[in-house]
Amino acid sequence: MHPDFDKIELRPIKLHGVTKLQLITIKSTKSTTTNVDFASFDALQILTSGYANCLIEAVDRTFTVRFTKKGQPQVFEETKNLKQDFSHDRLKSRLLDPNSDFLLNVGISNRNGIIKPSMNNKYRQIEEFLRVLMPTLNAEIRSGRLSGPTKDAPLRIVDHGCGNAYLTFAVNHYLSENDLPNTIVGIDQREESRARNTAIADELAILDAVSFRAEKIADSDLDAADLAIALHACDTATDDAIAWSINHHAKILMVSPCCHHDLQTQIRIVPDPWSVILKHGILKERFVDVLTDSLRAQILKLHGYKCDVIEFVGDEHTPRNSMIRAIATGAKPEPGELDKYREITELFSIRPKLAELLNFA
Repeated sequence: MHPDFDKIELRPIKLHGVTKLQLITIKSTKSTTTNVDFASFDALQILTSGYANCLIEAVDRTFTVRFTKKGQPQVFEETKNLKQDFSHDRLKSRLLDPNSDFLLNVGISNRNGIIKPSMNNKYRQIEEFLRVLMPTLNAEIRSGRLSGPTKDAPLRIVDHGCGNAYLTFAVNHYLSENDLPNTIVGIDQREESRARNTAIADELAILDAVSFRAEKIADSDLDAADLAIALHACDTATDDAIAWSINHHAKILMVSPCCHHDLQTQIRIVPDPWSVILKHGILKERFVDVLTDSLRAQILKLHGYKCDVIEFVGDEHTPRNSMIRAIATGAKPEPGELDKYREITELFSIRPKLAELLNFA
């Protein structure tokens, strides 16, 4: 049995002093909200319509119900202390106010302060990027590896492959709003991007903090950066961004890769038993995506970075939703880490673009 919706959310609300049940049905990217009487609501019908999980929250405990393949419920109880909320419109936790001037200027919101439907996914991507960025910065400042930025010594940021600079402006705005002085340089090969983005920075009167260059990442002569970022830099442009960051001793690196063509074209002879997977085109593509980012992370580790690969935004907003986050610690890799890297590259007879750029292994 397949349910009609991907997800259903239920909660009590008060409308004009009367307690109602708010029913939110979600399918793909569309959600519909209706308010119904408790007496007319059929909870059993929903519970038996094919959903795999059900979470019930009370003020003092939660119940998680999981249904087996045979439809048998498994109930788990946990003690909690939750605040009851009867408000009709529950505000979403937004990091970026849709009324912000920069969102209007870059074309994400309209003059009424509403996010354009066509730009909603991009808005979510940059918001979720910021949700990862802020705690990462705060943790490094607390650790002492990163000095707390001041007006005289702001945080130095480089945005590689900035394109229309949605992330560039968002990072500058959000950090400034949170009392973290910063300067950010956006790099993109296209002169028209540099001219457009510079004009927007001028309109926002932030040219002293936000600037742009039309050049290749590999050719940039910028000085060292505290933070290097990249959102969906295409194919080996991600490798350019990582190589630049390593060579210029960036303290924090946060990149979200886009397409992965480099190793796709290199893997020609597939060793057994890997042919079981790689003989299927779609599985080979997904496997090489994972392999590419895994080797990037390993190279960063071998260059003194603490590195993890995470999902930073839901795949409903972009299929390219992974992020490589690296922190410069200067720690020497554990014995055998280089051997692991070489074993994989020799097995598939590959040399990642990042290794080529760094003249590594």
